[in-house]
This record gives sequence, C-alpha cells and structure tokens, in this order.
Amino acid sequence: MIKVVVFDVGETLIDETRIWCRWADRLGVPRFALLGVIGGMAATGRPLTDAFELVSPGIDVAAEQIAWAADEPDSLRVNFDAEDLYPDVRRALGELRSRGLQVIVAGNQPPQAKSALERMDLPVDGIYTSDEWDLHKPDPKFFLKVAEVAGARPTQICYVGDRIDNDVLPAHAAGMKPVLIRRGPWGYLHAELPQATRYGTVIDNLDALPDLLAPSTP
Repeated sequence: MIKVVVFDVGETLIDETRIWCRWADRLGVPRFALLGVIGGMAATGRPLTDAFELVSPGIDVAAEQIAWAADEPDSLRVNFDAEDLYPDVRRALGELRSRGLQVIVAGNQPPQAKSALERMDLPVDGIYTSDEWDLHKPDPKFFLKVAEVAGARPTQICYVGDRIDNDVLPAHAAGMKPVLIRRGPWGYLHAELPQATRYGTVIDNLDALPDLLAPSTP
C-alpha cells in the first residue's frame, strides 16, 4: 500500500517555459531556437548544459548567471514562483492529502528553490532539495534519503517525475513505485520508451494520481 507520494519539481510541478524563455532573451537567441535545442538534448540523451554551448559557444554559464544577477537583481532570472506551477498541482496535492497520503517534494534543485516552493504554501508535508542534501538524482543515495525523510519503507513510496533516467529507473531500483508524467520535453519523449511502462506507470496529469494510488471508497 502506498503511504507517501514524492514529487520531482521541474516539469512535474513547475512549468519551466518562462525560465527558458528568459534564458533565450538573455543570450540573444530566438526563444523557439533555444526551446528546440533543449528538445534535441532530451531526444538524444545529451546533457542539458550542451544546449548552452550550442547556442552560445564558449559560454561560462556560472559566470553568466552572476552577471545576470548584477544586471537584473530584482528579476526572477533562472528562478520560479507560483505563476509557474502547473494548474493541476494544488488540486492534486490537496486531494492526495485528503485521502490520507503523505505528500513530499524532493528533486534536483538549487538552494533558492526550497524557499521559492515554501512561499507557495503548497499542501505538502515537506520540501527538500538535492543541494541541501548534497545528493543528486539518479544517485541511489538520494532515494534512500527520500525514504528516510518520509519515514516509510520504499515499497510504501510513490515517486513522481518526468524522466526515465532520473526518476523512473532509480526509484524502481530503490523499491519504490515510479510514476512518469507526460509533460515537458523529457516527459513526452520518455513516455514512449518501453521502460516507462515496464518499470512504472505513465500519467497525463497529476489529477490521475489520487485514484491511482488511493482510490476513494464508494
């Protein structure tokens, strides 16, 4: 029986479109071009950092972020806020909790993401990031830490994310129930891979989770 549902952040809870459009504007390339290159990274299995090098050869991403912060100290830049939540997030998380499930957020995110998520007042029992743990998916230790903070056995935990490599396979290896959501570049592409249904369950939106994990009694 599933007792805990744990969510990835980017393209699971957060629509990253605005972030990447701001990056395109910053780098002086058409938004469609950068978004298309990111899709190419997802399709070919290349790291996302390669997208920056393709559209801006020789770029130092860390240095660019520092310069960006100096130029626009009050803008969101690479960060997100409540406007970036997918519309089904609050509704689905609230429904899961109403059915007695513990709800946790834990994904590969920088330190500022935790405070951003906390400001949203989401119906969750805990929010954690990879940087605060110094553990990053798909490291098996990340999923051990998830089970630790959840206070549950891996078999009682469902992990929801948008990627086969970072979410489905390592969660399955840890003994958890993986769920892949079909959204974002990786989500749509990875949902077509045989591993998606071999090792997990594919959903089109978060509203499908309550009945999947905790069906209401008639």
